[in-house]
This record gives sequence, C-alpha cells and structure tokens, in this order.
Amino acid sequence: MWKWLFPPPPPPPPPPMVLVPPIFDYPPLADRTRMSVPAYDVLFGKMALHYLFQEYFENDRQFSAKIMIKPMADSHVDLVATISGHVRSEKEGNAVFRWQRDLCNPHTFLEISASTSEQMLLLKLCEYHHRSGFGIFSILPLLLENRRNTHDYGMIGLRYGSECLSIGTTLAPISLHGDFPINIWAVRRVGKLTVGAQYKADAFGRELANSYNWNWAIGYGLASTSPLMPSFNFGLEFAKGSQMVASFYQHIVVQRRVKNPFELNQVVGITNYIDLGFELNRRFNRNESQNLDKVSFQLAASWQANKNILLKGKLGPSISSLVFAFKSWWKPSFTFSISAGYDRSSGKTSYGFGIRVEDLRDASYERADPNYVMLTSSKEHLAGGVLKNWETRPIFQADADSGNHDKRRPMGNII
Repeated sequence: MWKWLFPPPPPPPPPPMVLVPPIFDYPPLADRTRMSVPAYDVLFGKMALHYLFQEYFENDRQFSAKIMIKPMADSHVDLVATISGHVRSEKEGNAVFRWQRDLCNPHTFLEISASTSEQMLLLKLCEYHHRSGFGIFSILPLLLENRRNTHDYGMIGLRYGSECLSIGTTLAPISLHGDFPINIWAVRRVGKLTVGAQYKADAFGRELANSYNWNWAIGYGLASTSPLMPSFNFGLEFAKGSQMVASFYQHIVVQRRVKNPFELNQVVGITNYIDLGFELNRRFNRNESQNLDKVSFQLAASWQANKNILLKGKLGPSISSLVFAFKSWWKPSFTFSISAGYDRSSGKTSYGFGIRVEDLRDASYERADPNYVMLTSSKEHLAGGVLKNWETRPIFQADADSGNHDKRRPMGNII
C-alpha cells in the first residue's frame, strides 16, 4: 500500500554515449613483423604513410583477393593468403602461415611464406626478450633454384630495442661480394625528436665509406600507442647520397553528432578517424653527364566514417585516385573495395577492385553496458560536450583520450 501511495522515483535515464567504431584494418599486417626488419624502415612515419598511399589502391583493371583466418581451435596460428593480378592475365598468389607464442606479444613468432612469383619458400624466425630488450631474427629462403645474391643465402639479425634507443645489424652468413654486414642501423628518440642512420649494402658490395649506401633521417612528432589517440610526424630523410625525402603524416580522432535510427536514443555521437599524409621526393644531380634532377610528390587522405565505410583519396604528379571500401563485421568479416584512377597526362580512367575475408579479430562498436567489461571506454565524458556545446563548437573535435583499443597491437614501449 505504501508503495502505491509513495511510488519510488523513476530510474535516471541512461547516460549519453559516443560510439567508438573499430579501426578498419588494425593493426596493419606489416606491424606484426616489424621486429624482423630494421627500426629505421618502420619509424619516421614510413609504415603509416605506406599504408595510406598503397592500401586498397589497385592498378588499372587489377583485382586482389585476400583471406585472413585464425582457427578457433588454436588462436596462436593464423594464415594470410592473397591472389592478385590483371583481370585477363596470369594471377600471382602468396600465402603466409604464422605461429605466435604469446597473443599479447607479437614479437616472438615463426612465419612460413610461399609465393608463385618468386617460386620459393621463405622461413622467418624472430625471438625477442622483452625485459632485456635484446632480440634475434633470421630470414632463410628455402627451395630456391637460383641463388644470385647474398640475400638468397639467408640473413641473421641482432637487435636491441627500448623506449628511446634501437640499434641492430643484419648479417649474411654467406657473402658473395664482401658485404658483411649487409645492414646496420641506429635510431635514437629524445622526447618528440627522433634521429636515425642506416647502412645498406647493395648488389655491388660497396664499402661502408660510400655515401650511396647510407641513409639519414630526422623526425619530429607525437607517437601513439592507441589508434584512439591522435598522432603526427614530420620526417626528413637524406637517402642514397642523392635523394631528399620530406614527409608528413597525421592521425586525427574526432567526434561528430549523429542521429542513427538503428541505435539507442542515448547514442548522441560517433568517433571518426581521419588520416592525412604528404611526401615530397627530390633527387639531386650529382653527375653532370646525367640528368637526375627529379621531383615527385604524393598527397593522400582517408576518412573512416563508421565501422563500415572508408573513403580514401590520393593525388600524384599525373594520377589521381579514389577508393571506396565497405566492411561487414560478420563472422568472418568481408571487405569490398573499388578504386578509380585518372591519368591527367593521357586522359585515361582506370578501375580496380578487391575483396577480403578476415577472421583475425572480434570487433564491434564499444558502448556502456554494466554487464560487460570493455577493453575500450565508451567516451561518456565526451558525450556531454557534444550535446552542450553543439551549437558553439565545430562538427569535429580532437580531444579524444582513451586507452588501448586492440590487445594485439605491439607494445608501444619499444622504439
């Protein structure tokens, strides 16, 4: 009777939320094997720029099909297979089988690669001790008929990596041209500044003193251990004694208001990811008898509007390209992409398409749920600002701050 006369107050409305979609392709496949390549090759924004400039951009009448599978019975192994080529010509295929000892540490692994274009098997082993920072890796070509250079006989690498220093070398057990070692690198980070140097022996076996074998780079930027945090990088590289490369990359995390009839009423916004990249390459003329002066550039941008749609655009000296990709987060997930390129010099338009099947991760929108413990916050602290200051602030904002988004991302405390 008392409950009828004095009913309890109604429960408070659920708090407003901002949706956090998963990254379209995260982490990049190249990020999983970065401990078996020199740190110089993946820092200074190089990996991010390569993904921005190359991923989903197919050539004229080209297609690609990729399948990525992780068996349910054993999550330590996965398989990535790719078929690509012209629609009316011979196709190329390759497959990579990977075993990873620790799911949270991708730096210790075994990979077996097979390719129809090179007609060989490639065995890659990597062991990294996280506490000491020392690692060892080896790359061994198998079943190769013609071994013409030093790399065909295999390589062994030693490295040390910490939060602010990475040094290492790649050795050739069998050297054909006296290029021993074939690679040396050193990278140092101080605050937001990163400097590095790398020596690479070429097919002619040039000595360490030859400037054509040395690359130097300096970068300034803010790195990020999570795709939900913005980052940027300015890079300047002097390569091969006659090449200057200036680059810029920025990853922006923004929120925008959204009205989605398929979502709950308390969902007031959604997180977007915007990537911008620019690269200018200038070759200097060091020989008066040859005209080597050449300037090339490329500018690209991508926008992930939600978990399903990705738009990319690229502008070069003569070719402009656009990409539309759609991803369905079923089990497994499917990604369909179509690219179009326009050659301004010839007036020709080209098209390409691709399809991917992925079963490497489970991903969905993150949101508040008292019965579910999430790996990522739902950004409830941003929802109030999206509602309150909607008329006074621009549609995009970059005050995102969250924790790790994907437990498979390599540990961020290794340079």
